[in-house]
Amino acid sequence: MNLLNNSQILRSYSSFTKGGSGKLAALIIFVRNPVLGKVKSRLAETLGAENAVKIYKKLLQHTHDITKDIVAEKYIFYADYINNDDIWENEIYYKERQSGLDLGERMKNAFELLFDKGYKEIIIIGSDCYELKAEILLTAFDRLRNVDIVIGPATDGGYYLLGMNILIPQLFESKNWSSNNVLSETITQINTYNYSLYRLQTLNDVDEEKDVTFSY
Repeated sequence: MNLLNNSQILRSYSSFTKGGSGKLAALIIFVRNPVLGKVKSRLAETLGAENAVKIYKKLLQHTHDITKDIVAEKYIFYADYINNDDIWENEIYYKERQSGLDLGERMKNAFELLFDKGYKEIIIIGSDCYELKAEILLTAFDRLRNVDIVIGPATDGGYYLLGMNILIPQLFESKNWSSNNVLSETITQINTYNYSLYRLQTLNDVDEEKDVTFSY
């Protein structure tokens, strides 16, 4: 895939930095609090709980490093509790707590909150994709100016990124979020409702030992 020139995209978003007068782009980052025994259960089964936490902290650091300079307003949504003394600098990242009974409802509520705040183009990512790079995020924001939805397919049948310029609640309803059909069901819905879609490259999430291709 030919990614767009970084400086060109950064210049085009330069009016929308944190605290600026405009509210165009927002990036939602879903994270879990890195507590022993609470993260990466499948990794813990084979590598142990302590290594699972180490790996997840490495993923958090990677996510931080690729997002900190993205020219969009950035929101960390914590799974359990807000931590004001962690790697996510308070002057760069706004902080919220996830709310909802399942992943779909939590994502829908996060999107709804930011659309209500006045943002026009919103992207959500998790913190499990070591292959994700800043250039892909920049491309996603750029494409979202011309299509309704941008999606980043994951090899496990889910997605590592979802961007929208209009809230579509149906995309977050009636799904088994642990299945390998999430991506296909979501794309079917998008096509059924006649929304325009841009697909990013397929990337791999880190869920099992075979996915760990980096030192920790």
